[in-house]
Amino acid sequence: MPLRKFRPLTPTQRFRTVSSFEEVTRDRPEPSLVERMSRTGGRDNHGHISSWQRGGGHRRLYRKIDFKRDKHGIPAKVAHIEYDPNRTSRIALLHYADGEKRYIVAPQQLKVGDTVLSGPNAEVQPGHAMELAAVPLGTFVYNVEMVPGKGGQIARSAGTYCQVMAREGAFAQLRLPSGEIRKVPTNAYCAIGMVGNEDHQNIIIGKAGKSRWLGRRPNVRGVAMNPVDHPMGGGEGKSSGGRHPCSPWGMLAKGKKTRKTKLSDALIVRRRRK
Repeated sequence: MPLRKFRPLTPTQRFRTVSSFEEVTRDRPEPSLVERMSRTGGRDNHGHISSWQRGGGHRRLYRKIDFKRDKHGIPAKVAHIEYDPNRTSRIALLHYADGEKRYIVAPQQLKVGDTVLSGPNAEVQPGHAMELAAVPLGTFVYNVEMVPGKGGQIARSAGTYCQVMAREGAFAQLRLPSGEIRKVPTNAYCAIGMVGNEDHQNIIIGKAGKSRWLGRRPNVRGVAMNPVDHPMGGGEGKSSGGRHPCSPWGMLAKGKKTRKTKLSDALIVRRRRK
C-alpha cells in the first residue's frame, strides 16, 4: 500500500503524506453494521477533564467488527475492503453462505473474491481463523484471543502480527509485536496472517489541522507554564525545568516503573525490555 505525497504549494503540504487507499473498494459502510458513537471529549461522568488534549475531531460512525470469529464451518466471501476511521487497519466485509454479513480486520494479501473460513476445518491461509492448537509453529497470526471466547485482543492494529513460537501443555508461546513472549491458551482463537495497511507507520501528519481532525488537541509543555500550573513551570527566561521531568501532579515521567503487578504477569515468559 503506497503513500501519496502532495505538491509543496504550502509549508504544510511539503512533507505531508496520506494513504493512497488503493486497496479500498467501497467508500460507504454496510448500513446494517454501523452504529452511532458517543464521545466524551476526555471528560468523566462528573464533566471534569480526566484525559487531557482530547476533543473535537471529525464525526464518525462505529463499524461493528467480528473479533470472535465464532461462525464456524460456514464459508464467507470477501465482498469489499473498506476504510475504518476508528482503527489504523482496513476492514473486510464478509458475505457468509447463509446470508449474514460481518466485518473482520483485513490481513495482508486478502482480496475481494477470496473465501475465508473459521473453525477446525479452516486452512492456514490469510484471513482464516482457528485455535492456536492447530496453527503450525512459526506461523504469523493476528487478532489473537487472550481469554478463549472473549474475542481477539492482541495484534489488531495496522502492520502488526504475532508469531507462534512453541506449545507446551495447555499454553502456546507467542512473540508479540512489542517483542514480549507470552503464554496464551491453545484453545484461544486467532486469525492467520499479518494485519494489512502496513505503511500506516510511515504516514506524516504534516499539519496541525490533521491532528484536530483526529480529535487531538494541542499539548502545552510544562516548562512553558507558570509555577502555579506545573512543577516545571516558571523561571527567568527559557528554563529547562530545573528538575526531573514529571506530570502536573509531580509523578515522574521518565524512568519510574509504573506497571502494576497483575495475575497475568505469570504468563509472561520474556518481557519486551530486558
